[in-house]
Amino acid sequence: MAGGKKRKIDSECRNFQEKWMNSYCFVQRDEKPLCLICKETVAVFKEHNIKRLHETKYKIKYDGYVGLCREQKIGKLREEFEKENEAAVRASFRVAHVLSKEAKPFSERECVKKCILAVVEEFCPEKKSAIETVSLSRMTITRQVEDLGSDLLLQLKTKAGQFEMLSIAADESTDVSDTVQLLVCIRGINTTIEITEELAAIKSLHGTTTSEDLFREVSGVIDDLEPDWSKLVGMTTNGSRSMVGRHNGLVARVCQQVINSNGVLPLAPHRLIHQHNLCGKQLNLEHVMKIVVKFVNFIRSPALNHRSFKEFLNEIESEHNDLVYHNKVRWLSRGKVLKRFFDLRHEIKIFMTEKSNHLPELSDPLWLWYLAILSDLTAYLNDINVKLQGKNKLICNMYAAISAFQSKLQLFILQAEREAFVHLPTCAALRQEQVNVRFPKRRMIQLLKLLSENFEERFVDFHDVKNEIR
Repeated sequence: MAGGKKRKIDSECRNFQEKWMNSYCFVQRDEKPLCLICKETVAVFKEHNIKRLHETKYKIKYDGYVGLCREQKIGKLREEFEKENEAAVRASFRVAHVLSKEAKPFSERECVKKCILAVVEEFCPEKKSAIETVSLSRMTITRQVEDLGSDLLLQLKTKAGQFEMLSIAADESTDVSDTVQLLVCIRGINTTIEITEELAAIKSLHGTTTSEDLFREVSGVIDDLEPDWSKLVGMTTNGSRSMVGRHNGLVARVCQQVINSNGVLPLAPHRLIHQHNLCGKQLNLEHVMKIVVKFVNFIRSPALNHRSFKEFLNEIESEHNDLVYHNKVRWLSRGKVLKRFFDLRHEIKIFMTEKSNHLPELSDPLWLWYLAILSDLTAYLNDINVKLQGKNKLICNMYAAISAFQSKLQLFILQAEREAFVHLPTCAALRQEQVNVRFPKRRMIQLLKLLSENFEERFVDFHDVKNEIR
């Protein structure tokens, strides 16, 4: 009919018919008919198209199966298809889990699929068609990551309802867009002494960040998980006023909520790693760190200097091939920066001389001693920092790590008095190089005592918490 509207397939309301499975070995999948034999799909639910595909490729082979024999054959094909389909879905979820866990963009899913197909073609080409059925589109990966998150939240909610005791940790930090991100972690234990420790939620605060705002978000997270407020026995936060205010801080509001729920007043220790970082800052050797950061930036920031320095290290076959940047947010980088700078001090001195930018500190024996001392002490501070991190850390483990470090400090003081560097490898290396240079023993002992006193002062509440738990 001239000038009439074109007929659309969707308007024909075609549906899959069950008889097609027995007649043509087809089933319905994703709103399309799919051949159980070759896994090809037909665009529309139209018997003529399905029949043509079957008779063109498989009529002679499969017409020999009739009656019960045909039903068994088709049943076997369908069972194999369902197993492959289930495996394809599981594989897609596992890829989604890996991409999200490694913080990779979902756009890499096609690259992942091409790599998988390349490996399969080499080892088991007969499985290539099965691998091609694995859906790794960006929308699929996004949906599956959301499903994984929902499932994890449901599991956590189920476990939270079984907690006999629980504690929470809250911390806020401002991201690059000046949005405050509030992290709430939860740890609980059930009647079988099974410990659950998970990140409960990340909440974005776009307006004010008063204690009332923080409490509203934290209480919302706890209410969503539905544990009993009266079983909350501890809460850890940072030291900001909105967190630890005596009357209206987040901790005070949470404690009041627990008491109103007929619970016992929770313990509220300060976060340990932050205290540890504050102790490390008591090493008043900024005149060393500033020089190191200044010249690391001089070498690494300009692209030409960086390339020249790496090429220079490669020519002399140096043990290291580059310097390490310092990041104030990640204070663990300080120890690595200092150690690498110390190891490359001779190469840096030569390179800076060639650039007509002299570094007189590298010729100062006293400054080199301070560099070696700071490098060794920050290495130990980094080591204890790592020991305090991670999941399923009990208070006894943290207490043992901190107590061991305090004992080490006392040992270092005794060794410094004798100028023994058994546990200070950087100082030992410098001593071999500068045999006749005086070691700043008094300054070293002062630093160690200062560090020991700060650890004792800042972790006194932690010792009290441990004794109270006992």
